[in-house]
Amino acid sequence: MNRDIKQYIEQFPNEVQQKLLELHFVLKEVLPLATETISYKMPAFKQNKILVYYAGYKNHIGFYPTAEPIVKFENDLKAYKYSKGAIQFSLHEELPKQLIQKIALYRLSQIVK
Repeated sequence: MNRDIKQYIEQFPNEVQQKLLELHFVLKEVLPLATETISYKMPAFKQNKILVYYAGYKNHIGFYPTAEPIVKFENDLKAYKYSKGAIQFSLHEELPKQLIQKIALYRLSQIVK
């Protein structure tokens, strides 16, 4: 994990930090060639272009895979708050790791053709 992302995560309360770390490593597992960066003041994974962003908040974690993956996986997102380009994961529920990985891989397939 790069230093800037580590510093970003460390600014949050422990509960948020744990979810951010969990999400980071779930993404890193399926995006091993992606570069970790900070963009728009959020951690992001980049491979030629930004693949996904994520961010911490008081009551949830924001996951930003852009709009098209959300449309593609809309049926799988019914249990979560989501909008055109964002998905919210509650701090009080397990992260849907497989869904996150499917979304990240789909996003990667859009970039690396």
